[in-house]
Amino acid sequence: MARARPGWRGWRGRRPFWGGLLVLLGGAEILFTLRAPLPVVLHIGMQGLAGYLVPVVMVICGVLILVNPAQRLFYSILAVLSSLASWITSNLGGFLIGMIIGVLGACLTFGWLPDQPARRRRIRRKTPGPAQA
Repeated sequence: MARARPGWRGWRGRRPFWGGLLVLLGGAEILFTLRAPLPVVLHIGMQGLAGYLVPVVMVICGVLILVNPAQRLFYSILAVLSSLASWITSNLGGFLIGMIIGVLGACLTFGWLPDQPARRRRIRRKTPGPAQA
């Protein structure tokens, strides 16, 4: 267990982990809302096919962002477009929640830079109070 944690942190640090995870969760949330009872469903778009296709594309983009970070720009653009398309095709983007999570994850992925040095933990310095100064 002690050796697994640095390995996990290293793997997670070499890819846009949080962006990919948010895109994946946004797509999963939209897919989940498509299975809602009929009185809850607000809009069944384009005979239901696009309603299922768009969140599946989001889930696939989330997985590909995690697996293949070299192509993150293409996947993030595809993820933000499919997140915005879910507004029309699938219950107003999973009642707005899935769409917002997907767009946020795609933006995090687009802004991730692979060549940045690893972030070290900050050491909190004790600042002298008014009486100690």
